[in-house]
Amino acid sequence: MPHDLNLLDAALAAYPRVALLEGPTPIQKLSRLSGLPDLNGCNLYVKRDDLTGLGGGGNKLRKLEFLLGEALAEGADTLVTWGGFQSNHARLTAAVAARHGLACDLILTPSAVRSDDDFCHNGNVLLDALFGAKVHRLARGIVPDTYAAELVDTLKGQGKKPFVMPLGGSSPRGSLGYAACASEILRQADALGVHFEQIIVPNGSAGTHSGLLAGVTLAGASSHILGYSVLATEEQATTTTLEKTRQVLQLLAPSSTLADTPIRVDGSQRGDAYGAPTEAMLEALRLLASQEGLLTDPVYGGKAFAGLLAAVRRGDYPAGSNLLFVMTGGMPGLFAYRSAFD
Repeated sequence: MPHDLNLLDAALAAYPRVALLEGPTPIQKLSRLSGLPDLNGCNLYVKRDDLTGLGGGGNKLRKLEFLLGEALAEGADTLVTWGGFQSNHARLTAAVAARHGLACDLILTPSAVRSDDDFCHNGNVLLDALFGAKVHRLARGIVPDTYAAELVDTLKGQGKKPFVMPLGGSSPRGSLGYAACASEILRQADALGVHFEQIIVPNGSAGTHSGLLAGVTLAGASSHILGYSVLATEEQATTTTLEKTRQVLQLLAPSSTLADTPIRVDGSQRGDAYGAPTEAMLEALRLLASQEGLLTDPVYGGKAFAGLLAAVRRGDYPAGSNLLFVMTGGMPGLFAYRSAFD
């Protein structure tokens, strides 16, 4: 289906943005995996958003491009955000602050499902400190956004100019990063001569899914976006994604509308809770690593890729379908989940 990227690109240009990527991330075909008999002749591709160099890489940098643009436009000198101990967003916020000479306060909350030493001290937590962030580890039961509001007041009292990065970077402004990624994907698909029937992403705070959907909608592209929920229930994630996509579209084109029907969220891979390992995730991680030499994380990408494998094995897609999986990074989290692989 033809698409027009001029409207999308012009709408994105209206917002301040700081370049944090080295350029477009590549799209690569998983040739060995695509040839496995149980994958029914589908062509699997990956969008390598793990190959963003700053801070260990990952999808949050796309969101931070627009959020940092907003922060610098407001004269901020300190970045504040919150997330779990193994938050990729927190790690990359710290790295971005280091690159741009800003202070950074990270508010980290404990996990309900993991408390082992690797989880609490390795992976992203180790890197947060290396990037020079001030880390506030909250006790269980303390509400992080309330703590953040109090911290912001304290910083202002010290004469600082804090800017609060939203959870996961997934505010409507941050989600513009993935509307921009939609433009990038559509251009790459044209250059490859490939139409991606389905683009598959993990759905946590819903910004990646919402941004991509807003982008392809505004461009008039026919690719469908499917998110595998790793945080909320399928119903909750669907509602959040719909609301956030509409908010992103309001930023890009206030006259645009979005019906309920394009929201596609699958909750089958979430497991018992956010961050809880599943057998399907472990199998998907091992298969991707052993067949293609690629690493994805256990919280987001591993579960979403497990969902893609299950759908292809069930025959949900006809032979010859071109399916694009967005590798969102988060590889440092693998080292926090060492015991899950024992």
